[in-house]
Amino acid sequence: MKKVAFYTLGCKLNFSETSTIARGFEEKGYSKVPFSDTPDIFIINTCSVTENADKKCKKIVKEAQKINPDGYVAIIGCYAQLKPREISEIQGVDAVLGAAEKFRLLELLDGFVKTPEAKVLASEVKEAKAFNNAYSINDRTRTFLKVQDGCNYHCAFCTIPLARGKSRSDSIENIIKSAHEIAATDVKEVVLTGVNIGDFGIVNGKREERFVDLVKAIDKVDGIERIRISSIEPNLLTNEIIQYTSDSNRFVPHFHIPLQSGNNKILRVMRRRYLRELYEDRVNKIKQLMPDCCIGVDVIVGFPGETHDDFLETYNFLNELPISYLHVFTYSERANTTAAEMGDAVPMKERQERSKMLRILSEKKRRQFYESQLGTTRTVLFEDDIDNGMMHGFTENYVRVSAKYDPLLINELKEVTLLSINENGTVDVEEPEMVFEKH
Repeated sequence: MKKVAFYTLGCKLNFSETSTIARGFEEKGYSKVPFSDTPDIFIINTCSVTENADKKCKKIVKEAQKINPDGYVAIIGCYAQLKPREISEIQGVDAVLGAAEKFRLLELLDGFVKTPEAKVLASEVKEAKAFNNAYSINDRTRTFLKVQDGCNYHCAFCTIPLARGKSRSDSIENIIKSAHEIAATDVKEVVLTGVNIGDFGIVNGKREERFVDLVKAIDKVDGIERIRISSIEPNLLTNEIIQYTSDSNRFVPHFHIPLQSGNNKILRVMRRRYLRELYEDRVNKIKQLMPDCCIGVDVIVGFPGETHDDFLETYNFLNELPISYLHVFTYSERANTTAAEMGDAVPMKERQERSKMLRILSEKKRRQFYESQLGTTRTVLFEDDIDNGMMHGFTENYVRVSAKYDPLLINELKEVTLLSINENGTVDVEEPEMVFEKH
């Protein structure tokens, strides 16, 4: 029995796909093992959102070689689609598979026999037309359920359409089938994920269904306690979606909404499909219906042409909005994107200074949000995340809490009172008492 190990870089979507590919290996008789357990085969699922992600891929390959110099190393994912030849020249890489090929690993690399030169199996991204169903299971406390792939937006900074192809989706019928399979396990929380999930419903190039209809359908699946929506574009987060989720007992009060810039001039140059006024309207609508909702924000700093005043406008906009935390990205030039060809680059030192300012703001916003929740009673899903005798979990509205380690708490939903913010920035809770059994 050959041993296979997986390493995933990047987003929740990548985790769902890695998990599904791994189950395919296990069904064929392979033994899935940890990366450090001298595997015969290493599968590395890559990201290419930032230059740093590319460097991480090379580092993981080196580590795989140290663990087993004779191991077979296959690279899949976004970086593999964007730069297959470059990856094939990395010492230790045996195969590179693109977006249209990665789900056919077992078929295309039958036997995983090393050859003098790395195999490059990466067709043009336009060939990535099929939707491959995927969800993670047994890897984390929550399950990432893939509902959509690819993107028809062409934001000036983004390589994702080049790496994953055009927007395409599973059908609601198939997704509900997967949701029932997940509900039959001991999973308590499902995260709906994709590249541009608000654009859900495109099948064979035509819109067949809507994301709000998927939301309504999956809300009716018994056996899933919590449903969380991953990142969704503000122009696609409709009032109907906000209203429905606010009334739902399964959808949690947590949204992650990319902003990228709080300056309308920069938003237009980025080719985003909204202006700051719409973003502010969406945030206010959420807070009106769900005052305790957690709202996360993606921001890019140092985009070409962003002046100091432009950045300050973004900073002040975010400072005044009732948001809960930020994911801050320092702009990095990506090959074959419109932004890479623009002049007026912001010096890297200035980009880093702006990133630092927003990360400090993020910590301030997170602390303010956590403080607003102290004294309230919330339901926490405890995870297998143990550190110095303490375990952690998240409330429905995404407050990270700490409690004394108890193995019986892992993957359990417990009602607790939030007491105080500790020195690690998490929230201490009273001793949990009652476990909510799954219905």
